[in-house]
Amino acid sequence: MKKYVLVILSALLCIVGGASGCSNSEPVTGTIEMEDGGIITFELYPDIAPQSVRNFVFLARQGFYDGVRFHRIMNGFMIQTGCPNTIDFSGRPGTGSPGYYIKGEFQSNGVRNNLSHTRGVISMGRLPSGYDTAGSQFFICHGDPTGLDGDYAAFGRVTSGMDIVDRIAETPNNGPDGSVAPENMPVIRSITIDGDFSMAEPRKLPR
Repeated sequence: MKKYVLVILSALLCIVGGASGCSNSEPVTGTIEMEDGGIITFELYPDIAPQSVRNFVFLARQGFYDGVRFHRIMNGFMIQTGCPNTIDFSGRPGTGSPGYYIKGEFQSNGVRNNLSHTRGVISMGRLPSGYDTAGSQFFICHGDPTGLDGDYAAFGRVTSGMDIVDRIAETPNNGPDGSVAPENMPVIRSITIDGDFSMAEPRKLPR
């Protein structure tokens, strides 16, 4: 009976408070549907990067990503999306966030993360100015940019639809930073999370 009570209390702490060390070993699955009908399925790993997964699920279920565009595309490296300001970009596409930041879950920021940035891995974008500056932007590795390991929070992987990622990666860009003209940006119709998976909101850090 005592053991049972301890298990229940531990679970409640994870759900309500997001206690350090709590993990869910089951991957979270979902789908990115593109405006042109392309489908990318994925799985997320809350045992590796719980705040990143919480944040992604939270935003996806709010419809935050509906209509958002891939604004930075570098063939052989990665495709990046999640900025809410790619239409009203004022000359600086890809600088938007949901109004808060989350903790960067990677080795350089004191968090163990053993998911390497290989083809198909999903990781959080962040500002170069700080480790805890991820918000809504994420990227899908098109090549094997393992040099990002330890400095960016990998939190998931594409399970099918890499042909769609390849197609997006062929989008012409405007230079070495991979920025894409608004009229050429591939559009996400929606991101859905499968099943009844529930998780506490991410710990939001002020901008």
